[in-house]
Amino acid sequence: MELLGMPVVQIYLYALIIAGLATILYVFFSDIAEGIGEGNPFLDPAVILPFITFVAATGYIMELTTDWNSSVIIVSALIIAFILDLLLYFFVLLPLSSAEVSLAYTDESLIGQVGKVIVPVPVGGFGEIVFESVNGIISKRAAGYENASIDYGKEVLVIEVKDGTFIVKEYEPFRFANMNKN
Repeated sequence: MELLGMPVVQIYLYALIIAGLATILYVFFSDIAEGIGEGNPFLDPAVILPFITFVAATGYIMELTTDWNSSVIIVSALIIAFILDLLLYFFVLLPLSSAEVSLAYTDESLIGQVGKVIVPVPVGGFGEIVFESVNGIISKRAAGYENASIDYGKEVLVIEVKDGTFIVKEYEPFRFANMNKN
């Protein structure tokens, strides 16, 4: 079958190439078109471009591998592309859009965390502790709980935060005692 003076297979191939290139450009310049799909998610280029790509790819493959009529192939390609696009939207794009990625933390979020002393905490004075997290290594000023001193290298538990100073006490992990003493 011919459409616009070209074989349908060639139209599918051109559509596939153009949609693929447009998708690559969209990946690089998506920040420019960020608000396009806000009102209706099905008008989002991240949904439309894969739909066109799926239609073109399915139509191209079916034209080459089946003996079906071209009108049956386009209807089949549209149905398959619609199903694949729904799966892409609901199982990939929607979860990604609602995912929260943040490297930020607050001092209060570190309460209850275990850190390590890198500058000894003197009685009534300040030392320094570090935490290892996904953000890297975080170092903070620390004071001993009830003005206790804490030596270098000890693990500490953050009890509270006052004016940017972490109030810590030496960490003692819970250990089960031997319950079966004879």
